[in-house]
Amino acid sequence: MPKAPVFNADSAYAFTAKQVAFGPRVPNSKAHVATGNWLVAKFKSFGLKVMEQPFEAMTFDGTYIKGRNIIAQYQPQAARRVAIFGHWDTRPFADADKTNKNAPMDGASDGASAVAVALEMARVLSQQPDSLAPNVGVDFILFDAEDWGHDASTQSDVKNQLEGSGSDSWCLGSQYWAKHLLPANYKAEYGVLLDMVGAKGGVFTREETSRTNARFALDKIWNVASRLGYSDYFRYEDTGGITDDHVYTNQAGIPTIDIYHHNSAGDYFPAYHHATTDNMSIIDRNTLKAVGQTVLQALYVE
Repeated sequence: MPKAPVFNADSAYAFTAKQVAFGPRVPNSKAHVATGNWLVAKFKSFGLKVMEQPFEAMTFDGTYIKGRNIIAQYQPQAARRVAIFGHWDTRPFADADKTNKNAPMDGASDGASAVAVALEMARVLSQQPDSLAPNVGVDFILFDAEDWGHDASTQSDVKNQLEGSGSDSWCLGSQYWAKHLLPANYKAEYGVLLDMVGAKGGVFTREETSRTNARFALDKIWNVASRLGYSDYFRYEDTGGITDDHVYTNQAGIPTIDIYHHNSAGDYFPAYHHATTDNMSIIDRNTLKAVGQTVLQALYVE
């Protein structure tokens, strides 16, 4: 297979740390605005075509938020396209934390690692001469307000004010994007949603919504991972579906898979999920490398 350029895990690690250093990226906060501005500037510095999609929404607890989705296009003129999705916000409260349920959280793996992988892919692709570019254009689409949802298992005492409204309390940015596609009439051959892809011991399984809607893309990515020697990360294990941004990108007609850290033992998500322990201490360059090199290589088999 044509060899992809090298995905630099040190660079991806630094991009993760940079986002965390802004502080919790909670919509309506200064840190959130600053992070978004930095992401837009970073993609532009790589020579990508960048669009911002501002939106307003109400969260399950009645907070009125201003969000923005960020779209950065590599080779915007290419007819064939692949989408790389992620979310750049953090959950406003660590409600799964053992001791500090209302504390803000860093979201180092849950959000920042996925954005970092997207940024490093964009950086590497932008450096390739035309003769070494992949045969597809790539759209990096970062959703906002993915993580301000109602978790019945940890927040049973809080009313979900969006219940019955027709809007899921999770994935507010991707729900908006799916109804107002940007670019207009957007189409891609497939999409890869990255979410929680930076922690030590990361394990990625074949999630049900991914299998149902984008089996060909799932097989492609897992086969590439296997050929690259990353089968310890990308397991041939079928697991149940989760609510994540890919639910809405699939509804929008983009066959999308979800790559996220699945904890096969007991709890569905790893211990750091929605807890204050989701900080830089759990971020591992080896996991970032496995995911980033695999997805980058998949673009080169098109």
